[in-house]
Amino acid sequence: MRRTSAVLSTAALIGVALVGCAPAGTAGASCDRVANSDPETMSQIEVSGALETQPTVDVRTPFVTADDAHADVERGDGPAITDVDQPAVLDITLIDGESGSQLLGTAYSGDVTGVSPLSGWTSQFPAFEDALLCATEGSRIAVAISQDGVTEETRAMYAQAGLPQEGSLIAVIDVRKVLPRAASGEVQFNAGLGLPTVVRTPDGVPGIIVPDATAPSEVVVQTLIKGDGPVLGADEAAVVHYTGVTWDEREVFDSTWQGEPPMPATLVPDQVVPGFAQALEGQTIGSQVMVVIPPDQGYGDQAQGTIPANSTLVFVIDILGSTPATAVPAP
Repeated sequence: MRRTSAVLSTAALIGVALVGCAPAGTAGASCDRVANSDPETMSQIEVSGALETQPTVDVRTPFVTADDAHADVERGDGPAITDVDQPAVLDITLIDGESGSQLLGTAYSGDVTGVSPLSGWTSQFPAFEDALLCATEGSRIAVAISQDGVTEETRAMYAQAGLPQEGSLIAVIDVRKVLPRAASGEVQFNAGLGLPTVVRTPDGVPGIIVPDATAPSEVVVQTLIKGDGPVLGADEAAVVHYTGVTWDEREVFDSTWQGEPPMPATLVPDQVVPGFAQALEGQTIGSQVMVVIPPDQGYGDQAQGTIPANSTLVFVIDILGSTPATAVPAP
């Protein structure tokens, strides 16, 4: 929830029971990695170069594969990808199988602030899904891409950049950063008489039930799930999913979960309302927090979009990760 603006939505609250197992895409989810799905095919591709730089790819041309395949060039020791809706940062180099020449590539700038769901990539390159599942942060992966491993729409979209309409491709994926899809950790007991109740879908998406009671006059913060990551630093921006409702209207006015796919937000403490910033103080990465924010710590007597003046706000915040605040552009 930024201080100066709110992106509004009208999605209904989600009302399902708490679940005890770790949702897919969280730190507690299990994952088994196939390091080389087709040794014969992948032996034709040689990848070299430092992990921090664009790789060199050597392949005997024309390279043709009937099926998608992948092999780990380097395996990192960071968090694993267990769900394609997890937010992450990738660097990718794409090679033409016919000529062996580079077609497209990301910047390899070292910037890991621009996290986005991996499904943005896998929807364009279906071959990436098997290659990425259970891969870990810090890994470099070679991918052999068949004709069907790239959608027709993607080939058409990038035709002017040289992407061929037919034929096999080779990709090298560097997994720079991996964040959980939702909070995970130890569920905490809270004495919540007269306070909102939070429920979650099996994949961790929260909903908020506001009671028929008088809203508190002070900020109330409850840690619902205690993550086992480091404490969020005062000079760090938080990468979060959140849902916000107004106490009186009991309607969702803003939620990062409502995108398709859900897109987390990176928030600097001095760019959000004071009550939201207070809720993040001292929290650990991986935690889920509920905060009730009275008007004087929210938007006060000023209406904000569909949020009426003098509204008490309720947020549920999943703290997925952090990044230096200085790396985040001003809104």
